[in-house]
Amino acid sequence: MNKEIFLCAICNINSGTCNEDCKFCSQSVRYKADIERYKQKEMELILKEAKTAYASGALGFCLVSADKGLNEKTLSFVCSIAEILTKEIPELRLIACNGTATLEQLLILKKAGIKAYNHNLETSKEFYGQICTTHSWDERYATCQNVNEAGLVLISGGIFGLGETLEDRLSMLESLKSLRPISVPINFYHHNEALELHPNPLSVDEALSLVKLTREMIPDAQRIMVAGGRELMFGKRQSEIFSHGANSIVIGNYLTTSGREINKDLDMLKSLGLKIAKAVR
Repeated sequence: MNKEIFLCAICNINSGTCNEDCKFCSQSVRYKADIERYKQKEMELILKEAKTAYASGALGFCLVSADKGLNEKTLSFVCSIAEILTKEIPELRLIACNGTATLEQLLILKKAGIKAYNHNLETSKEFYGQICTTHSWDERYATCQNVNEAGLVLISGGIFGLGETLEDRLSMLESLKSLRPISVPINFYHHNEALELHPNPLSVDEALSLVKLTREMIPDAQRIMVAGGRELMFGKRQSEIFSHGANSIVIGNYLTTSGREINKDLDMLKSLGLKIAKAVR
């Protein structure tokens, strides 16, 4: 078991405004999920969230927008946030997660202070058409290639529990391995009644085996992160993810769902004898 755990927090800088039809995502306007919707979060609130995350031990802070990809307005907003946060909390690693992006856009983000870019493949190329029809899996893969070419740290993972087969999971992990991500976020589908998908069918034991499988299939990744759906998926058995290969978690709230209280996660790590990473490797 890795004795140092990398903590990351995410910030939904705009919410519920996406026109895509990803069946797993409550931020799509198509499904009319009962979530908070806004075009741009106030800068003061973003800064407050970043300071809280850093004070709690998070080294990564991810700026997430709800659109298919980067447009001029979002790019400008993320750059503005990055410049402010870099001055206020220079030790915090800034991550952007803004959908599909060109090499030129990624280079602009890098210049503004963004250190990493998160863009998940979500599932296998073969299964992707069953969960999204408004953009292709190939666009996602190409964005990840652009991240590598831009010299940003690539963060890329996916979601388990969408109705995919074991073959789909293996295919996704093989594709991720080919991209050489530094961090691989594993999400477990958190069902919303407004969405078309069936609830996550995975058992806790199956989910733990998928954490282990991810570590085994992508051994060169510095971090295997258990992210969205952790609390709902694992419940009282959350601590077991670390013995199955995870060495990173998201603390605080997610995009449209609540996480558990940060102090409970910190107490969990302490009880396991695990230390919080103090520097980015």
